[in-house]
Amino acid sequence: MNNLLNVADVATITSRIDNLTAGSQRQWGKMTVAQMLAHCTAALRVANDETHPPRIFIGRILAPFIRKTFFDETPFPKNTPTDKSFIVTDQRDFDKEKKILKEQIDKFCTGGEAGVTKHPHSFVGRLTPQQWSIGMYKHLDHHLRQFGV
Repeated sequence: MNNLLNVADVATITSRIDNLTAGSQRQWGKMTVAQMLAHCTAALRVANDETHPPRIFIGRILAPFIRKTFFDETPFPKNTPTDKSFIVTDQRDFDKEKKILKEQIDKFCTGGEAGVTKHPHSFVGRLTPQQWSIGMYKHLDHHLRQFGV
């Protein structure tokens, strides 16, 4: 299973990010490519234990039914709802956001399991470091597919 604690998987994701351009067009959704990069960074900041959004009520109700999809083989579906704290609507600088995202990915990978947050995911709840690693890989893969890379 691909994950961000695996150096080879990180290299693959980073290479895909490097294939993005400021002009990359989304295939679904509303974000620009720079907004998507910032959105992915926001999610990784949670996994890297830098931010701690609270559990959302609907997640407490639905998590038991969908929790395993966060870290199983199934890709995230198009237009999946997101936590409001991860929504990016302002204009962003593509090169800056790309650099920051790659730094967050590197921080996650090099920090290893010890660096992964102990706080619960805002929707699916408590996760092991390996589950966070798979989920963050799947999240990045989802958005890179959104932009055709």
